[in-house]
Amino acid sequence: MRDRGFEAFVFDLDGTLVDTASELISAYRTLCIELGGGEKPFDEARKLISHGSGRLVTEATGIEEGDPRWELYRQQYLDWYEAVLGTTATPYNGLVDAVKVLSNNGKKWGVVTNKFRRFAEPLMASMPFDPPAGSLVTPCDVVMAKPHPEPIFLAAKELAISAEDMVYVGDHVRDIQAGNAAGCFTIAVKYGYIEDHDEPEQWGADLCIETPEALSQWIQEQVSCP
Repeated sequence: MRDRGFEAFVFDLDGTLVDTASELISAYRTLCIELGGGEKPFDEARKLISHGSGRLVTEATGIEEGDPRWELYRQQYLDWYEAVLGTTATPYNGLVDAVKVLSNNGKKWGVVTNKFRRFAEPLMASMPFDPPAGSLVTPCDVVMAKPHPEPIFLAAKELAISAEDMVYVGDHVRDIQAGNAAGCFTIAVKYGYIEDHDEPEQWGADLCIETPEALSQWIQEQVSCP
């Protein structure tokens, strides 16, 4: 493993950097009650978050993509989510401190997410990270979203570094695929929105980390002066 050779640390957003489940599930609960068959268990819905709003609509209502109601319901879900955005989401333990350590040691940091900018930008603005991310790349900024490496390369460009000098951290196989394709050092985290059948150890990451506290410690070890 490289010893303090990384110039930037870049994170997936939902389930990696920030725990947004409470807000997403709040909107999902409203969707279930208003347009579906009633409330569904939090834990089951939490595991579906990484599949996006369309999957949540189908799970809540039973309506599949292609049904004329599906897109209307999806947009309604997104409006409900936007109404609670930034109210209960919180950075995972230790990561605000990790960002501060990065800044104090002259390192850069950023976010590459499949969350649309409509939601990602105000969410990040409401978080207590100091300094703010030097790059925030969303699907609105690229032609191809993750697992394609294009968003990773854009983040590297905005941070004025090479992707090979960057760590990319995520809680989904597409994060690791994108980071690996770009030549990053990749970290799979096991505390995010992981489904029961997921095996992060098999995603091909350079490192697999169990908890946000362990991730924070690892980052600080890479950049802190001895």
